[in-house]
Amino acid sequence: MADPQVNAQITDAITQTNVKVVAEAPAQAVASLYQVASHSTGLALQNAVHSQQALNQISNAVVSRAVTMIMSIAEKT
Repeated sequence: MADPQVNAQITDAITQTNVKVVAEAPAQAVASLYQVASHSTGLALQNAVHSQQALNQISNAVVSRAVTMIMSIAEKT
């Protein structure tokens, strides 16, 4: 009957691979967290810029209408 023992080099290779995976997991998790955080910050800034541009368009329309109303008052008198 053959010896059921596994070669020590094979067990060492598997152990080293497992240790490598376990050791790299926290670093990969933090890197993923940083990536998600930077993406959400970028989206927040894009939303802020979009809102500011929309308010600028509304402001231009309001100022234009106010100037029109002021000019029409001057014409009536």
